[in-house]
Amino acid sequence: MSIEVKVPALPESVTEATVVTWHKQPGDAVERDENLVDIETDKVVLEVPAPDDGVLGEILKGEGDTVTAGEVVATLTEGGGEAKPAAAEKEAAAPEPEPAAAAPEPEPEKTTPAEAPVAADEDLAPAVRRLVAEHDLDPAKIEGSGRGGRITKEDVVRYLEGAGEGAGGAAERRPREPEPAGRRSEAPAETQSPEAPAVSAAGERPERRVPMTRLRQRIAERLVEAQQTAAMLTTFNEVNMQPVMDIRARYKERFEKTHGIKLGFMSFFVKAAVEALKRYPAVNASIDGTDIIYHGYYDIGIAVSTERGLMVPVLRNADQLSYAEIEAGITDFGKRAKEGKIGLDELTGGTFTITNGGIFGSLVSTPILNPPQSGILGMHKIQERPMAVDGEVKIQPMMYLAHSYDHRIIDGREAVQFLVAIKEVLEDPARLLLEV
Repeated sequence: MSIEVKVPALPESVTEATVVTWHKQPGDAVERDENLVDIETDKVVLEVPAPDDGVLGEILKGEGDTVTAGEVVATLTEGGGEAKPAAAEKEAAAPEPEPAAAAPEPEPEKTTPAEAPVAADEDLAPAVRRLVAEHDLDPAKIEGSGRGGRITKEDVVRYLEGAGEGAGGAAERRPREPEPAGRRSEAPAETQSPEAPAVSAAGERPERRVPMTRLRQRIAERLVEAQQTAAMLTTFNEVNMQPVMDIRARYKERFEKTHGIKLGFMSFFVKAAVEALKRYPAVNASIDGTDIIYHGYYDIGIAVSTERGLMVPVLRNADQLSYAEIEAGITDFGKRAKEGKIGLDELTGGTFTITNGGIFGSLVSTPILNPPQSGILGMHKIQERPMAVDGEVKIQPMMYLAHSYDHRIIDGREAVQFLVAIKEVLEDPARLLLEV
């Protein structure tokens, strides 16, 4: 019996998604609730689980295709109890011939050269077929690294890069119409990651068009929205990080042993931000039409950088969290964001955001607001600098802080005093404990 694999319900206000990665290929045995494919919306990455045990049949939507809620993306043959042993027997019977299958030698008495590619094409995933067809490649000459010698997109891209390194690459192609100049040196944008290097000969000026992911498109929209709708300004200050560094050095081993998590800088900044927000509630407020909404809670967004783009998961009720709970929450966000497992509910509703460009080496920057929030704190690199202290020059570990704010509801005086409050409690961490 054939079962349809459908796109699950999408988040509210989201109408479309993009197929990102298939984790299974036709013929693979799957178990109920096993993740088959990742799809990306403009906010989160969702997993599509197998509805039952069985064998994956035809893939109807390849990587890069647009899908909607309820749309069928693949078929599944029901009956995992029988299908999986059969698949296992097939794999067990073919371990030795696998290397030969990746690059089969032609057998003139059985197969003509024209027939070999057809047989190989039938075992390719849709995305791989498109790439092979666009570049007029012979699948029989591409070494497959997938299960059972199957050819993956990475195998095709690697083959194309190898073909572009010497004149011999052109001889490996099928004898069809000549392709436009420069085409061989690059694979289609949908098959390459943004980090993939361009392969070009000396003197060439290659270009590569890469479609924005839905998440990147949404990030772009929100950043432009923030620039166009808010009266955004940034004020700067600097903080001596020595007191915080001394506390970390003194208690980091005991802290990790007690709580099972490392003591970082972010928990201090979250605590300092909450204390400053309590003193200056306008920074924790937002605009709704002609009204100002003052939030009586402190949901702090923590900017997390991923390969897909910037995400800002939210620490709820940060004022009620301990240092260990804050550090554990941030660590968990970082791990799940890279895996694409941050839920939509965790990305919405923040009242203030903290972003740390210092981990990438940034010395100073002007962070952009995260609408509808009215304030964002930018942390930067800790750098030793000569400072005048009590009439003497001392070398101290200093960090520049940036506070971008919406001038429509936050006056310059409040914005500056808010940042000064953060500076004061970080340079005298005992104030965080005493809340003074």
